[in-house]
Amino acid sequence: MRFASPFPWWLAVVLVVGAAFAAYRAYARPIIPLSVRRRGVLMGLRFTVFLLLLLFLAQPVRLEPAAATDTVVAVLLDQSRSMAVADVAGASRMDAAVALIRDRIRPSLGTDFQVELLGFGETLAPVDLATVRAEDRRSDLTAAIDAVQTRYADRSVAGIVVVSDGGDTGGAGLVHPAGAPVFTIGVGAPEVARDREVLDLSAGQAVVDESVIDLSVSVVGHGFGRASFEVRVIEDGQLLRVLEVTPPADGGVLRTVVPVSPKPEIATLYTVEIPSDPTELVAENNVRSVLVEPPGRPRRVLLVEGAPGYEHSFLKRTLHGDPGIVVDAVVKKGQNDRGERTFYIQGAAERTRALASGYPTTREALFEYDAIILANVDVDLFRPAQVEMTAAFVAERGGGLLVMGARSFEARGWQETPLEPLLPLTPTDRRGVEVGLPDAVGSPHQIALTADGEDHPIMRLDGSGSETRSRWDAAPTLGNVASLGSPRPGAAVLATTTGDDAGERPVIAVQRFGRGRTMVFAGEASWRWKMLLPSTDQIYDRFWRQTARWLGADAPEPIMLRVEGGRAEGDPLRIDVVVADEAFAPVLDAAVRVRVTDPNGDAREMLATPVVGEPGWYAAEVAPSRRGVHQVSAVVDRGSNALGRADVAALVGGADLELTDPRRQDAVLQRVAAASGGRLLNLNDDEDIDDLAGVLRAHAIGEAAPTVHEMWNSLWGFLLVASALSMEWGLRRRWGLR
Repeated sequence: MRFASPFPWWLAVVLVVGAAFAAYRAYARPIIPLSVRRRGVLMGLRFTVFLLLLLFLAQPVRLEPAAATDTVVAVLLDQSRSMAVADVAGASRMDAAVALIRDRIRPSLGTDFQVELLGFGETLAPVDLATVRAEDRRSDLTAAIDAVQTRYADRSVAGIVVVSDGGDTGGAGLVHPAGAPVFTIGVGAPEVARDREVLDLSAGQAVVDESVIDLSVSVVGHGFGRASFEVRVIEDGQLLRVLEVTPPADGGVLRTVVPVSPKPEIATLYTVEIPSDPTELVAENNVRSVLVEPPGRPRRVLLVEGAPGYEHSFLKRTLHGDPGIVVDAVVKKGQNDRGERTFYIQGAAERTRALASGYPTTREALFEYDAIILANVDVDLFRPAQVEMTAAFVAERGGGLLVMGARSFEARGWQETPLEPLLPLTPTDRRGVEVGLPDAVGSPHQIALTADGEDHPIMRLDGSGSETRSRWDAAPTLGNVASLGSPRPGAAVLATTTGDDAGERPVIAVQRFGRGRTMVFAGEASWRWKMLLPSTDQIYDRFWRQTARWLGADAPEPIMLRVEGGRAEGDPLRIDVVVADEAFAPVLDAAVRVRVTDPNGDAREMLATPVVGEPGWYAAEVAPSRRGVHQVSAVVDRGSNALGRADVAALVGGADLELTDPRRQDAVLQRVAAASGGRLLNLNDDEDIDDLAGVLRAHAIGEAAPTVHEMWNSLWGFLLVASALSMEWGLRRRWGLR
């Protein structure tokens, strides 16, 4: 018995004592003398009435536990294609799962619970054991569990039982919301007897026409020993190369790199396949494809030099030698007869007109570039508005900024300007520091790579990380290095120097800022790498070209089209379109029409809708029905004005992810179960399956709401009080009291 409106303990004691005292006072001195026994009887009846009334004021209730049979146990059966793999005593995983549910789970749970069978793969829906098939193209385990929680939101769920091989193409299996406990049962073999597989295929980015990029291929073979096998490389359906590979002795993954030259005008589809063996467990995982987009436009770089010198000449020449980079150069020469600054300007006529004063004066002109290099430039060269524009160029435009040369940091350098927070190293007060000649022979400033620098694309040279480090160790020294402060949070120091008494100092550092990237090169006379090394050594050219490309890599176009998803057939394509004007301010009122054309030429059109909280961002989604290369285009209008368009190719189903790594994935099943308070059960352990009913029953009873019976609001309560009052009244009358 419990109380719906309980009194505080001290009040209950006071009321009980008060009731006892009231009963005593009522018969302490009766009008007619009564024996002690009769007075005691009447006091007891009066006290009983008072006590019952106090008890009913506290509203006593009786709780009746709910029966476990009122709750649901959802049994989820994996019906994706991987369940058709026959590795359970000669039978398929689906056959083993059906037998388990039919012969053991349903008989064990059906007497205590409402057992409901649901199939999951691409969707979640009731299934019949007699007709279920392993045909779904993908499986999303966590989405299925979430759907169960929604499906039974108004019912008591004792638990969820998942029968699956653990394959999960939804990328989940890691996070699970609070709810009913999940008990997972794995079917299938934990190891593969005989199988060859293309585990991974990735490609570099084509940056210019006739680029040579690397296809990175990872293959593995199980159960074939060290027998060699073919790996075929196919370009747009045509056999390009055949590799004869031998697995490593430890049976691990074999990785190789294949150089290829993508087509310059259209996307190129590369496929890697292993000829199937009749004894293989799965043949569908022997092939993977990757799509390489054609080179984008060259990156536009603005190079501004504070004075003529060797550094400018060498740097401009090496950047001009890269077909993926277009350079506009400005060199401050001095002053004319009128005391005006004069500049040497070289570049495309349509852009250099905006450089007459040495630097662009409008956002539109500045934002035409993807990267800016300021070499030994004094802050006095710029007006305050130009400095602010440069900061916006990085933060809002998404461009790259490099401040280089020890002379850039003389005096107070860029301190207390809008550019100071952009620099990855905090600038120190360099007032009074003498900067040595950049062509000083025998300078002690030797470059030393950091751990971050060893793997960074700016510093990377041919070969491994250790080979890159040894080549930088052998590079000629710099002429001088500015003494700058510590790196900012999130910045990475790529190289240091320990050439003098100042100790280790950062010389190359990078960071992300807003949408763009920034870099500091605090050294002088990097041209010595070019002059003092053999002509065959390309360390200077490679470093500065990689730097320019890295700086401008993330600079967007006014209309940016990005497509994600489509990993498997039927997996939706998420299409994002970012729209900006010439000054790269977000366009909020654009009309964005998206067109998706499948490999058969069938097209679907739709309007992209604005993304809440992301100005200038529009999104659409489409579920492709075919595998292969899809052409996606976005046409953007603003009122009656056409703002432009963007086109991209997207690959759907580049790999059969459902059959990737066909082993039973116990780790995924364990994570899903543990995240919900359940556990992974052993298919072959009868006690595990038998114990399941008891665990679910305890959870169901503990979670289900009990039935509440109001004892105070009942006929029996009324009759009890009435009977005590009637007895007291009758005895009073019988014993002569009114």
